Amino acid sequence: MTLLTRRTWMQATACSLPALSFSGWLRAMAAETVGRPATAKSVILLWLNGGPSTIDLWDLKPGHAHGGPFSVISTAVPGLSLSEHLPRTAVHAGKLAVLRSMSTREGDHSRATHLVRTGYLPQAAIRFPPMGSLVAHALQGESPDLPGYVTIGPARSIIRHSSGFLGPHVSPFAIGEGERDSSLTVPHLQQFSSVDEAMQKDRLQLVSVFNTEFRKLHAAPVVENLEASLDGAIRLMRPQAQAAFALGQETDALRDAYGRTQFGQGCLLARRLVERDVPFVEVTLDGWDTHNNNFAEVARLSAILDAGLGTLLTDLQERGRLESTLVLCLGEFGRTPRINTNQGRDHWPQNWAAVVAGGGIRGGQVIGRTSADGTSIEDRPVPIVDLMATVCASLGLDPRKQNMSNVGRPIRLADPSAQVIQELL
Repeated sequence: MTLLTRRTWMQATACSLPALSFSGWLRAMAAETVGRPATAKSVILLWLNGGPSTIDLWDLKPGHAHGGPFSVISTAVPGLSLSEHLPRTAVHAGKLAVLRSMSTREGDHSRATHLVRTGYLPQAAIRFPPMGSLVAHALQGESPDLPGYVTIGPARSIIRHSSGFLGPHVSPFAIGEGERDSSLTVPHLQQFSSVDEAMQKDRLQLVSVFNTEFRKLHAAPVVENLEASLDGAIRLMRPQAQAAFALGQETDALRDAYGRTQFGQGCLLARRLVERDVPFVEVTLDGWDTHNNNFAEVARLSAILDAGLGTLLTDLQERGRLESTLVLCLGEFGRTPRINTNQGRDHWPQNWAAVVAGGGIRGGQVIGRTSADGTSIEDRPVPIVDLMATVCASLGLDPRKQNMSNVGRPIRLADPSAQVIQELL
């Protein structure tokens, strides 16, 4: 994956049509999505890396042997109860749509992550772009000094995609990739003290001359990519762009409410970025692969998640940004209802849960139902491609829109089988 700081942003970028389906469902989707006014302008994805135990978060089974030790918090929404470890999030139940019947059937971390993040299973040589790149490419953003796709979290847990076939201009700009603390500083933004404005201008002019002459001899996309990346890196050094990452401008009380963790401060930074119309920001909370000691780990992680998510929803609401910001919270799959001998839960893609809020979606509801033992879906299975189509609809994008892939084949934003989740909109 192309994980970009300002410096690596510059370095990394140097280097048969299928028949269209006009079935009844496609015509219905066209009527529902084409011309739909955009509600959301930005997306914040809270990525729970490793496969969160959603049966211990959003779809608890109290009283059943599979349920584990957690109690539930009842909410004002009928049928919606959350884990006792999510009290701040439970306050916002009326804003949440909990999809309890997600199903992907991919139990391998890599394949499941690829599916959830791109909407497509890996296929031969096609380099599918992740959701962040798709959104950044489609919306471009209204803050030209800032990247369109920002990812916040430790490097090993950030999903190993580049921008796929969409090109380096929408590659993820990575922050906090080597950190475990909450500083989230962006390196290399400051100009060297030994280089004044005149010297900087001369250097950039010299680079431009070299590139112009090189382009005359070698009309290669790599030159254009390098020039675009250099321009983006320089614009990121401007004071107004630097200010977006200045968490110190926030009050100590608000920073404490988000939690002084990398994830909590990442949620706060995400709010600052969407206020500046960055189209897509993702914040990773790692550690959900709980094959051992599941309940202690989920309780610990839930406290971090609750502070970040609960405060984010409050903050967006108070600033009038929740309706224009679609918030997604999910991982690559869930965990087994049956508890293993190590007091852990294993991979379980058959049925799991995701949470959506803001962005014009209809909150205060539960979609789908699982069995009393948590092992099967009893009502309204939701494939991941439908969630992808719904994200597009919230942003005013036609999920049937095509981008040309690296193998010369047009690929839709959402899989041709995808249908918008009408209950959400």
